Amino acid sequence: MKTLVYGSINIDMTYHIDHIVREGETITASSFSMGAGGKGANQAAALAKAGADVFLAGRTGSDACFIMDKLKGFKVDTSLVKVDEGPRSGKALIQVDKAGRNSIIVLPAANREQSDDDITHALGAFSKGDWLVLQNEVNGLAGLISMAKAKGMHVCINPSPLDEMIKELPLQDCDMIFVNEEEGAMLAGKGLGATTDEVIGALKAEYPGQVVILTLGKKGACHISREGVFFQDIIDYPVVDTTGAGDSFLGFYLASHQRGLAVEDCLYYASKASGIAVSRPGAMDAMPFREEVFPKD
Repeated sequence: MKTLVYGSINIDMTYHIDHIVREGETITASSFSMGAGGKGANQAAALAKAGADVFLAGRTGSDACFIMDKLKGFKVDTSLVKVDEGPRSGKALIQVDKAGRNSIIVLPAANREQSDDDITHALGAFSKGDWLVLQNEVNGLAGLISMAKAKGMHVCINPSPLDEMIKELPLQDCDMIFVNEEEGAMLAGKGLGATTDEVIGALKAEYPGQVVILTLGKKGACHISREGVFFQDIIDYPVVDTTGAGDSFLGFYLASHQRGLAVEDCLYYASKASGIAVSRPGAMDAMPFREEVFPKD
């Protein structure tokens, strides 16, 4: 079983600050770092670190070649990434406050320039039973979903950042949907003041044929499907940086699912992985390896 992550590749520019900048305010950062990111690249890294057989497809610039090298080091196959000459990569400006909370601005650049030929070429290497993992940081999602389902692939989507265009996608053709509580409320047509129970009930009614994984921050996470609703408490670690926590959760959940583990175990190992990740600075570098999360085989 192979997994294709078709998604974004960004250069992350991270500023550590006392608090998230307010309107009209100028503050001084305590430190700065530049590293590898993008939800697609992060999720590919998490899946590979969790032991899955992972390929990454997408589009970037030659200024992001260091990200390709890093992913290869994690055993991600990057041969399906189209690299344009020049500074064409996506960029993310990340603020991280002293409590580890973040605020992010993304410039999509080449991430939003996938062509039909790019998509057809990437999916040509996969077949029935393989997985396609998507986010909302690249264009062409509807075509990717439709083509993957026609091939008999399983489709997992993390529709983040959530916008109105998401509701135009054939989400009923996706097997697994990952959202945080705010995204879940929006996806289910609920206001931001809705309770967790209201969001869960609305998602269960709106997506009866899908598995919806809802992450709830300090309240943990839950699995919503025909099988019922399963909860997992947070596995608490000291918070240093929450960047990439959701990507780490998705990668370890899906890798656990692909190993045939029970829902409760998938939730537990995903929560443990994301807990470890937030206890370290950065995104994909902070994600744990499988031996740090799973028991010895």
